[in-house]
Parts: sequence; structure tokens; C-alpha cells
Amino acid sequence: MTASSTKVLVVSSSILGENSQSRALTGHLLKGLEGRGDVTVTERDLIDHELPHLGIEELSSWGVDPAERNEQQVALAKRSDSLIQELRDHDVLVLAAPLYNLGIPSQLKAWFDRILRAGQTFRYTENGPQGLVEGKRALVLTTRGGQYAGTEMDSQTPHLKSMLGLMGITDVDMVFAEGLAMGDKQAAETMEEARKAIDGYLERL
Repeated sequence: MTASSTKVLVVSSSILGENSQSRALTGHLLKGLEGRGDVTVTERDLIDHELPHLGIEELSSWGVDPAERNEQQVALAKRSDSLIQELRDHDVLVLAAPLYNLGIPSQLKAWFDRILRAGQTFRYTENGPQGLVEGKRALVLTTRGGQYAGTEMDSQTPHLKSMLGLMGITDVDMVFAEGLAMGDKQAAETMEEARKAIDGYLERL
């Protein structure tokens, strides 16, 4: 690793294991980064290391002064604190986000629930919320059985961009692999297009 290395955090959330098309895309991205001395990669798999749904005890632990937290509060707050630090330590965030029921996997939502913290990754001002995570880029790899991009049914894209934007991450690229349940020919073509889009992104990285 050199001082000028670009640090990439790859977050995966598909429940489909080896049959996951979003994991196939992250695999293609990781292969494209192999051997690049100017890039270091961290992988976070939200299935292998699943987070529980956010509960009131964990939420409350964030508001306690670190010096005054009890043992349980220290452990609960550490989940969010460590994930936020991990995000801050990287330059590029790659989200593998399959479309589940017009939204994101609940595992990915649980991750966002830990990193979207007032006073940590954004703050409220008289002019509205202000992001505190600056200088980051994001790449979203989204896989979908149908075709939704550019339609009113694509609620996933604005949701993801809004959550990233709340933290100040507004430089967001989207790679769509759609129509994956609409026949083998369609699936093969859209996956190839997505791989080419990833290759183009890596050339600019």
C-alpha cells in the first residue's frame, strides 16, 4: 500500500449466496482491482456478519457520553462507531444492492441505520441537514428481476441516493442490471452491459 492508495469499501447484502447476481458483479469488480497497487479493498458482507435490527437500547447508547456508558452501552455503541469509522477510512463506497420488493435488503437497511447518525455523519442546521462525510464517492451495483430504472416504480434509486446524500456523499454512480428474470438471453445481455459499466468505472478510479 502506498500513501496515495485509493481505499475502496465493498458492502454486499444479497441473501442468495453463490446464486447472487449482485455478488457476481462485485466479484467482477474485485477481479478488476487485483494487482492494482494504487487501490486497497475492504469487504463487508452483511450476510456473513449480519447486523440485528436497530433497537431502542442500542439507539439510546449513542446519546450517552462515552465516559459514562455502562458495559452494555459500550458494546452496543461500538457497532455504529466502528462502522462509521470504517466508512470514514475509505475513499470509495461500493454498495451491492439487489432490489427486494422495490427496496433494499433489510440487512443493508440495518447497516444504514448504524451509519446515518445525527452529529456523526450529518447534522441538523437552520437550513436543513448537512452531511459530515466529505470527499467520498459511491458506486451502487443494483440487480433486478424486472425493469424499473427511470420509472415511478424505481423507489430504490432515490432512497439510496437520499441516504448517501444525507451524509454528504453526492458523487454517486449507478450500475443497473435489470430484466434478470425475463429470460436467459436478457439476463446474459444485461449482466454483460453491467460488467462493461464496471470496467469503465474502474478505468476512472
